[in-house]
Amino acid sequence: MAAFDPWDPAFVADPYPAYADLRGRGRVHYYEPTDQWLVPRHADVSALLRDRRLGRTYQHRFTHEDFGRTAPPPEHEPFHTLNDHGMLDLEPPDHTRIRRLVSKAFTPRTVEQLKPYVSQLAGELVDGLVAKGGGDLLTDVAEPLPVAVIAEMLGIPESDRAPLRPWSADICGMYELSPSEDTAAKAVRASDEFSAYLRELIAARRKNPGDDLISGMIAAHDEDDDRLTEQELISTAVLLLNAGHEATVNSTVNGWWALFRNPDQLAALRADHSLIPSAVEELMRYDTPLQLFERWVLDEIEIDGTTIPRGAEIAMLFGSANHDPAVFTDPERLDITRADNPHISFSAGIHYCIGAPLARIELAASMGALLERAPTLRLAAEPERKPNFVIRGLEGLSVEVG
Repeated sequence: MAAFDPWDPAFVADPYPAYADLRGRGRVHYYEPTDQWLVPRHADVSALLRDRRLGRTYQHRFTHEDFGRTAPPPEHEPFHTLNDHGMLDLEPPDHTRIRRLVSKAFTPRTVEQLKPYVSQLAGELVDGLVAKGGGDLLTDVAEPLPVAVIAEMLGIPESDRAPLRPWSADICGMYELSPSEDTAAKAVRASDEFSAYLRELIAARRKNPGDDLISGMIAAHDEDDDRLTEQELISTAVLLLNAGHEATVNSTVNGWWALFRNPDQLAALRADHSLIPSAVEELMRYDTPLQLFERWVLDEIEIDGTTIPRGAEIAMLFGSANHDPAVFTDPERLDITRADNPHISFSAGIHYCIGAPLARIELAASMGALLERAPTLRLAAEPERKPNFVIRGLEGLSVEVG
């Protein structure tokens, strides 16, 4: 297990050889440093994402004590209140009810109507990059596009958007393995500040509803007149913002860094822009933005003869599953024409990413704008990878144009 070390910068830079080793040595491995069972193969990850014996939470069935776990420290409570009322960390029946209500406002038609706005914004951001002769693709294009789009959807005024990305980054720090107390303190502060801001915004929308997602979620109800509570509204808005741009930001910079390292694929894409949809899917597979996703074992399961008891935690290795040669031909090769591409970067089962259609629109729009308006885009400096393992991204991506 020496090769798998999520705190080793060399592993974080390129975890894929270690994944190949894990896949070759079995379907499940106990990893003592995090007290987790690692699952590296695509078939198992895909099946476990749909297995109702596992859950993102256990508190709908067990107390912390019953489950053999320790309650989070009281000082972390603001983060857990925010996190634990969002769809991502709930199980049925609460998950079913909240997702159904959110879906009433977050419809395919709503997302489709955003296409012109997304395309226009992507073009403006790329024009700004070109006018400067280059810059940081992360801060100039990859970050502002999805942040602005989800903020626009939620109805967050432009003047209020500056703290959104820092809040999100601080909250998402808690999704790394064994976060430090400093990371937890930042997440708690961001949770408090973000929640307070949204509480005021929700109150304003109750008085004066608008044509935005928050107003839609306030109004959403089902045949039993069931509605989202205020905390559920707050948690859902934060989840949509965080999940709605973290993966898109990292997919953009990871993707362009991969293209720069594979000039034949970049040349093919420049020659044929109709390859953009398949390129988006392949880049999300090739360097997966979310490398690991966790589940609690609610009822004992068995994987390849190994019994995993109730109370254990399973770490599904998305990055490894997306490089499994049992599913993907020549998985270490970037192939933007790959037709059969059942990657699991958007998860699967009841927790399949509700924002996947929007992410695809954003990724295609930014890629299209860069290909059309910055055809000579090239790497200006070797990028540094962020030290995070779970959420995989770069510190920046310096590029030149012209």
